[in-house]
Amino acid sequence: MDSKNISRIALGTMLITAGIAHLTFARKDFQAQVPDWVPLKKDDTVVYSGVVEIALGASIIATPKKYRSLLGKITAAFFTAVFPGNISQYKNRKDAFVLDTDNRRMARLFMQPLLVAWALKSMNK
Repeated sequence: MDSKNISRIALGTMLITAGIAHLTFARKDFQAQVPDWVPLKKDDTVVYSGVVEIALGASIIATPKKYRSLLGKITAAFFTAVFPGNISQYKNRKDAFVLDTDNRRMARLFMQPLLVAWALKSMNK
């Protein structure tokens, strides 16, 4: 198996794991990332995003090669769409996971572009 496939499967596995965390043991922590302006209940938002993450992760692992580039773009768009939650967590100084200092929350902001790049690069033909 080549490095691109390993990267793709790792991304899919990470998304499935994060989605399961959204629905179970880290549900409360993920609620800290939902901005107040989102028109849904925080718990509903966390559940919906968890389901999307599981679906994306499974799709990344199972999708045939000819659809991977499109799925990479969809996954990158998802990572971009949830980025305001990371900004909100930083701006409102909400502790969750190990993001319990301004510096850690700020560092998390710089990880999101890496996730976007990971989705695009690992799913590129």
